[in-house]
Amino acid sequence: MMRRTLSLLALVLATLPAAAGRRQEESPLARVEEAYADLVDARGAIGFIDSGFVATYGGKDRKAWEEIRKAKLKEMQELLPAVPEEKLPARERRGLKLMQEAVEAAAAEGAPALAPAGNCQDAQRAGLDYKQLREALYACFDEVGNHLEFEGKRESRLSGFELLTTMPEAERRKQMFLAYGPLWQAINAKNEPDSPYRRLIKLAAADAAQKKGSEIDAAAKTLGVTAAEVERWLEQILETWRQSTPATPIEPWDYRYWAGECDRELARTAPRGQMRDVSARFYRDLGASDALRTVIYDIEPRDGKAPVAYTDYVRMGRMAGGKWQSTVVRISASYPRGGYGLLGELIHEEGHAVHFLALRTSPAFMDLGDSLFVESFADVPAWSMVEPAWQKKYLGRSAPVATCRRGAYAGVMLDVAWSLFEARMLREPSADPNEVWTEITSKYLHIVPHPEYAWWAWRVQLVHLPGYMVNYGLGSVLTADLRARIREQIGPFDTGNRRWYGWVSENLLKTGREQETADLLRRFLGRPVSPEALQKELARMREAK
Repeated sequence: MMRRTLSLLALVLATLPAAAGRRQEESPLARVEEAYADLVDARGAIGFIDSGFVATYGGKDRKAWEEIRKAKLKEMQELLPAVPEEKLPARERRGLKLMQEAVEAAAAEGAPALAPAGNCQDAQRAGLDYKQLREALYACFDEVGNHLEFEGKRESRLSGFELLTTMPEAERRKQMFLAYGPLWQAINAKNEPDSPYRRLIKLAAADAAQKKGSEIDAAAKTLGVTAAEVERWLEQILETWRQSTPATPIEPWDYRYWAGECDRELARTAPRGQMRDVSARFYRDLGASDALRTVIYDIEPRDGKAPVAYTDYVRMGRMAGGKWQSTVVRISASYPRGGYGLLGELIHEEGHAVHFLALRTSPAFMDLGDSLFVESFADVPAWSMVEPAWQKKYLGRSAPVATCRRGAYAGVMLDVAWSLFEARMLREPSADPNEVWTEITSKYLHIVPHPEYAWWAWRVQLVHLPGYMVNYGLGSVLTADLRARIREQIGPFDTGNRRWYGWVSENLLKTGREQETADLLRRFLGRPVSPEALQKELARMREAK
C-alpha cells in the first residue's frame, strides 16, 4: 500500500521544471513551491517519527518538526492567494490547483500518521463522525487483529494467513479461521444494522456523495469509464475465474490452502533473513539498485505499529545548490516470518519505492498519480514471481507453473471480490455486508456460503479508506496491461532487464501529475486501458493445467 502525505494521496517536492526547460527561480511559483516542499518534508518527518521507528529525524524531534509544519502551512496559506493565477500558463495553473487542494487537506487533517490514532472500543459508540469511526476501526486491526489466540499462542492477522496457507490439517485451519472472530466482531459486531461497519459504510457513501465521488469513481476516471462499467468489469473478471476453476465447493478456511501450493513448495526458499537479499538481486537486475539505496526498511514487528504495509516519503528529492538532493523513502511492514507470499508483498512495496524515486518534475506534480495506477504499477515487478524462470533464478528452485498461477490469481481474485463487495456496499449502503460477501464468494470463487461469519473483514483497507480495495482488484487489469506494454517495448523482464527501470522512469513515471493519469496511461499504452491482457493471463492459467 502506498501512503501519501498531503491530501489523501497528494505529495509534492521541489526541483527544476523539466518540461518547461527553464530555471526554477524564473517561475512565479518558485517561492510557493519552495515553501510547499518544506511543508511536505516536515509532514514526512512527523510521519516517520510517529511510526515509532525513530525518535528524531534530521536532528529534530517531533515538536520541532511540528513547529516547522505549522509555520510552513501558514506561509502557504498566505502565499497561495497572492499568486496571479490568470497570468500563469496552463501547466502552472494545474500545479497551483494541486497545491491549493493539498494545502486545504493538510489544514483539515493535521499532522500525518499511519500508526493507530484511535481506540478500538470507541467504535461501539454511537455518534462518531466518519473520521472518528474510521480511526477507531483501524485501531482494531492492531489491538485485536495482531493479538489473535490460536493453540495457546498469539498470532497476528498476517501470520494467521500464513498458517491458513501452510497447515495441512483442515480442522486446524478451521480453528485458525475462527480465531479471527474477535476481529470480525470488533468490526461488524453481530451484523446488526447499527454495527460499527454498517454505520461506517453509510457514512462513507454520504461522504462520497458530498465530495461527488468515491474511490470507485476515482478508479473509473483513471480508466476512462463509468462507475457502473467498473462494476461490470469486476464481474466479468470474476466470471472468467469461475469458468477457469473447478466447481468443487471450498470452505472459506480452506481457500488459502487450496491456492497456496506454490507458497508451500517455495516456503523455505525465502527465509526471513534472506528476503531483502532476494528482492535486491531482482531490482538490481531491473536496473533499479542505485535508486533503492536511499530506502529505509522498517520491517520488524512491534506493538503499536501500523497494521498495514505501506511505503512513504521521509524526505522529498529536490534541487539544492544545482544538484539533485536524493529522495528518501521508507517501507513499513511487519514480517515475523519469511516466506514466498511475504516476499511478494515486500517486492510490491519496493515497487512503490522505485516509483517514488523515479519522479523528476516540478513541485506541484511530484505525486505518484491516481491510487489505481499507484497500486497497479507496484505489482508490475511483483507479478514476475509467478514465473518458473524467476523462481529458479532468485530462489534456486521452481514450483509447477500451474500451481503458481493458480495461487497468484486466487489472491488477485480475492482482491477483485473485495472490490466488487465495496462497489456494491457503497452503492447500497443499507445492504447486509455478510450477505453481499457470501453471494460474491459463493458464486464466483466456489466458496461454501457462511453468512454467519463476517470473514470479509480481513482487510484493513475496508475501514481505513472504504472503496480503496478497488485499486487492488481492478488494478489487476491495469497491471496486466502495463506488463504487456513494457514487454512489447523493451522485451521480457521477468528474470531481469537492465533497461527496465530507466525506460519505465522515462516513459511512465518521472512526470508525476503533470497530466491526468488517464491521459498518461492512454499515451503510454497507445489506447484506452483494456481487460484483454488480464483475460489472456487467466487463459494461460487454464492452459497450464
